[in-house]
Amino acid sequence: MSIGVVGFFAPYLGVLLYARYGIGWSWPEAQIAGISLSTTSVAVVYAVMIETGFNKSELGKIILAACFVNDLGTVLALGIVFAHYDLWLAFFGAVTAGALWLLPRFAPWFFGKVGHRVSEPETKFVALVLLGLGGMATVAGSEAVLPAYLVGMALAPAFLADPELPHRMRIIAFTILTPFYFLKAGSLVEFHAVVAAAGLIIVFLAIKMATKFIGILPLIRKFRFDPREGMYTTLLMSTGLTFGTISALFGLTNHIIDQRQYTILVTAVIGSAVVPSLIAQRWFQPAFKPIAAALEATPQAAPQG
Repeated sequence: MSIGVVGFFAPYLGVLLYARYGIGWSWPEAQIAGISLSTTSVAVVYAVMIETGFNKSELGKIILAACFVNDLGTVLALGIVFAHYDLWLAFFGAVTAGALWLLPRFAPWFFGKVGHRVSEPETKFVALVLLGLGGMATVAGSEAVLPAYLVGMALAPAFLADPELPHRMRIIAFTILTPFYFLKAGSLVEFHAVVAAAGLIIVFLAIKMATKFIGILPLIRKFRFDPREGMYTTLLMSTGLTFGTISALFGLTNHIIDQRQYTILVTAVIGSAVVPSLIAQRWFQPAFKPIAAALEATPQAAPQG
């Protein structure tokens, strides 16, 4: 957990201070920059874990858990810093709290009743909850990704009990929703701004990676990671994509940053999705043994009698 917490705060503060005092962005603009580049890409890391089989190793589970905590900090920061503190937000908070309390109790019963049918009632139910809470978040001036993240946590036990359901939802997200979202996010990027601000983009990317290393490497040494595993973990924690672009798009949509600043941040975020993961996979990927295989290889104690 501490790796995830530091993985959020180190780049958030580093990028925020540079944007505010290094290049003179306003405080809200600097906050959007800090939040956008504080992320770790669960999507990128999860894909790497699945494709390499690291999700079945103890190290892979540690990395995924740290990424989850890191992005939870990003989501909470975006929802708290720029929320409109009024009655709508209070109503949204009350409804969200009620939904998070009810879902772990109601969802397993509902899924058991409807079963696996062609009409996909379980998927429709989850989509209804997400759209409802996401719409309320938008009305309240918050970000729809916050209730989605919290609903995912609340429904985790139900998803574990029925692995086919999250698999179907993942298919929908990656084949339909994600491409359209990134088409929208990419269409707002100005190519001439990328060229003109290439140096600043590289600086933002460097600050993100440097602060991640400064914050995470001491913890890696404290927890006595193997040096290769420690570098691999830190590099994957330096990635970013989905929540970074969501934060930048939130800033542009709410007129906190302009299109040039949006272009700079999104390009730096995309760079953080590519550069650290390529370095990690090419030069620091450690050998591993799946947890089940490791347990089988461990000598069992002789029975006492």
